[in-house]
Parts: sequence; C-alpha cells; structure tokens
Amino acid sequence: MNHDGVPGILALIFWSLLGVVSIKYVIFILHRQVVLLTMVSEDRPRVPLEEHFEVQAYGQGFVRVLLHFGFMDEPDVPAALALCHLEGLDFSPMRTTYFLSRETVIASRLVGMARWRGALFDFLLKNANGNLRFFNLPLNRVIELGTQVEL
Repeated sequence: MNHDGVPGILALIFWSLLGVVSIKYVIFILHRQVVLLTMVSEDRPRVPLEEHFEVQAYGQGFVRVLLHFGFMDEPDVPAALALCHLEGLDFSPMRTTYFLSRETVIASRLVGMARWRGALFDFLLKNANGNLRFFNLPLNRVIELGTQVEL
C-alpha cells in the first residue's frame, strides 16, 4: 500500500479500545504519519518519567503510543509527547491534529433504564469537562467525531 499522505502533517488519534479499528477514523488516511494514542491510568499515584510511554511501530507511517499516568498525575498530552523523541515524528503543536471521539447519550423510550435516569445521565455527561481541558490539548488542533448512544 502506498501511503503518500499530506507531508509534514501528523494525525494523533486517541484510541480507547486497544486494537479495535473504527470506521469513523478513516479520515486519518490523509495524513502521512498516524499515531494511535492510548491513555493508560495506572493504579499508583505517580508514574516515573522514564515509564510514561511505550512505542510500537507498525510501519507505513503508523505508530502506536501508550501514555501511562498515575491517578495523581495531571495528564498533559502535548508535554508528554514532547518528551517522547521518536525518529521521524514531529509533535509540534501546529503540525499535529488530534482526533477525539465524543459520545452523546440519548434517553430511550425502550425498556431498560428509567427514562429520568437516562435524562439525568445525559445532563451530567453534557456538563462534564471534556477531553480537551483534561488532556491539555490545543483547542484549534482538535477534531471531534461523535456517536449517539441510546440508553
């Protein structure tokens, strides 16, 4: 497969399910370099700097990065990636596009969760802080792709 994407552009995709490919991420084919990023929350307060990331190269411009953070760490993705010196990858803020998924919960009329509970969950989810602030991502470099989930 010839992978002649946009030169000098890096697509960084937050990957929550390990090894599962979703059709909504087909857009990353336009990018020459693609990083599948998974955030791992450890059961310890802090993760030493030398243990913050694991890298797996798949070839043809695809790389998998696992960022490890402790439950007391504040996950700053751009700062962590700046420490992750990988040959051929440029994590410069204005050359990196972050792709995030967003789930919207819809209260269903079907039997299952009580309708008021589904509506309450939907309200709380809408008002929760998003991934942009939590991971300290630059606002002008993020693309969110959404899915609706019926409860």
